[in-house]
Amino acid sequence: MSDLLTPESEITDTPLGEALAQRYLAYALSTIMHRALPDVRDGLKPVHRRLLYAMRQLRLDPASGFKKSARVVGDVIGKYHPHGDQSVYDALVRLAQDFSIRYPLIDGQGNFGNVDGDNAAAMRYTETRLTEVAQALLDGIDEDAVDFRETYDGEESEPLVLPAAFPNLLANGATGIAVGMATSIPPHNVAELCDAMVHLIKFPNAGIEKLVEFIQGPDFPTGGIIVEPRESILDAYATGRGGFRVRAQWEVEKTPRSGYQIVVTEIPYQVQKGKLIEKVAELINNRKLSLLGDIRDESAEDIRVVLEPRVRTVEPEMLMQQLFQLSDFEVRIPLNLNVLDLHQVPRVMNLREALRAFLAHRKEVLVRRSQYRLSRIVHRLEVLDGYLIAFLNLDKIIRIIRNEDEPKPKLIQAFKLTDIQAEAILDMRLRALRKLEEMALRREHKSLTEERRELTGLIKSDEKQWARISDDLKALRVKFGPKTTLGKRRTDISGALLLDEIPLEAMIEREPVTVVCSQKGWIRQLKGHLPEDPDLKYKEGDGPAFWLQAQSTDRLILFATNGRFYTLRCDKLPGGRGHGEPVRLMIDLDNDHDIVTIMTHDPERSLLVASSDGHGFIVEETEIIAATRNGKQVLNVSGDVEALVCTPAVGDSIAVVGENRKLLIFPRDEAPVMTRGKGVILQRYKDGGLSDAKMFTLADGLVWQDRSGRRQTERELSDWTGSRAQAGRLPPRGFPRNNKFG
Repeated sequence: MSDLLTPESEITDTPLGEALAQRYLAYALSTIMHRALPDVRDGLKPVHRRLLYAMRQLRLDPASGFKKSARVVGDVIGKYHPHGDQSVYDALVRLAQDFSIRYPLIDGQGNFGNVDGDNAAAMRYTETRLTEVAQALLDGIDEDAVDFRETYDGEESEPLVLPAAFPNLLANGATGIAVGMATSIPPHNVAELCDAMVHLIKFPNAGIEKLVEFIQGPDFPTGGIIVEPRESILDAYATGRGGFRVRAQWEVEKTPRSGYQIVVTEIPYQVQKGKLIEKVAELINNRKLSLLGDIRDESAEDIRVVLEPRVRTVEPEMLMQQLFQLSDFEVRIPLNLNVLDLHQVPRVMNLREALRAFLAHRKEVLVRRSQYRLSRIVHRLEVLDGYLIAFLNLDKIIRIIRNEDEPKPKLIQAFKLTDIQAEAILDMRLRALRKLEEMALRREHKSLTEERRELTGLIKSDEKQWARISDDLKALRVKFGPKTTLGKRRTDISGALLLDEIPLEAMIEREPVTVVCSQKGWIRQLKGHLPEDPDLKYKEGDGPAFWLQAQSTDRLILFATNGRFYTLRCDKLPGGRGHGEPVRLMIDLDNDHDIVTIMTHDPERSLLVASSDGHGFIVEETEIIAATRNGKQVLNVSGDVEALVCTPAVGDSIAVVGENRKLLIFPRDEAPVMTRGKGVILQRYKDGGLSDAKMFTLADGLVWQDRSGRRQTERELSDWTGSRAQAGRLPPRGFPRNNKFG
């Protein structure tokens, strides 16, 4: 038993954190290099590269017949990629989908899914073979064009990278998520890529702006319209990071009685048509698409989605803009050109760097293939020289072979042959003797000699190498260019938008709602303007906190104890069924902070904000709208100090009352208008801090609510009127004991 235990000498003490860090780093690197990021040279991840290589080994070229996908997947996982068969089949399916990949690498026969989002049939039902694009990627792989390595079990070998006579990285794009990094490369038009690279060969210092004259932007297999400004496209390609807004392609069809309907013929890339229509129908049912009456799917092989306006007077552009803003008829396709470079180091490249990396790979492949071909020619010429000697001395050679037990040394000695020449003569079959004609041998010798001269010159000359690569790119452009069905650009480029922005009121049907938020922050909306209902149900242990009437088109302003303002749209709030949803799921509000107040946004209004230590200021509501879930910091607080008051700044005077029950009134002009900060001292305290504050008109008097809810007004306020930052005096008789104005 002791023999099975690990010897103590092999046990090392390592801190758990360090051991976990080492193992997680190894996992992260494996994910980055072998699963998520493509190689900049062939644009493939290992699973895709192994798929194509395995299919080539099965001789599934475009001219051959199909083989079952299960056979291909079996070879891949058995020889090269020891992972799950379903993940390998999923990768195979995507390479065959003409709506997922711009230039398919696999020709599929059978059900390979559709743009609706339906899955492919099982691998036992589908059949595959390589396309001409894949063949271009593999071209020259048997001619020492790339390095090979042993497979996981050491029984086979696989290429580290493909020769890649096709710019697959940018032509087909790639997506992947690793540990701490990701990649997202949209597909492009190969003819435009070829034009840009030919120009880059001729002018190596060409800038991004010049290259973008050739490469207009992404070219998606599902078409659509790119509505990104040129400046944004230039910036994205210059940095390797950015994005492209893509919209559906649509047209207007006239209907009887002067009506019309909109027909969508192309949808954005990677949007599933079935889910898109389902989402739009849901928006119609929830009355969030006020301009759209109905949506129908009349698609056959081509996409045809029919949109019917609610009323004929609606402008088609306005209707489509509403759909663009609220649905996936417009999406943003990100660009993150994060790839593995020549040394397998992940980094973000710009457009020019990616093109130059591909060209450098093509040059290396050209030189290696030329050297391989040159070595074969040199070998063949040596053999041909031996054949010529054999032709001139055929009878003597036959006599030596017949009479000698070891003819090879005798042949070498008699005719001064090399070992290779002697071996070639001895390996000849008798039937080959009839082909041993001097003229044919000399023609082949002359031809190979000329080819050797050309290859030698090519290997020694950078200029000739780039000229050959340029010619290859031009030939590739013709083969997959705009005059072919596959190469024709599908995505239109338009820097002009239909409408920059539609007011929210035009996007949403305006109707009265009541917003209810509980003490624990569960928020919901009830239809109509309802009075406060004491019988409204809350979760156990919860109760009412905020109750306000609004319109469905309003925006809500939430002010929290951390001094941040958050913005919510009324139409996005959950309905009145149930208890609503936690507001913390809609905004990034820590559990350590609570909501101070909720109100509807009025861009014409100002607000008085104050903290628990008596500091505050006035802020315009136009300055507090938050564009993100994280909110907008307005009142700076720290330590134990919290934001305490947010009230409309209406009137000419400010009243503040402290926890020490001292009341102070001072003119509004003494409180500054700021956009962010700690503010100024509103009232001084020896002990405690601020309890409440409000703004009012001095001539109308100060109003508060007593414990029974009755309103009281005090008009003689001279005893409490002073200047900002004073201590104040005890409030009038009848002022609430909780020191709140109510």
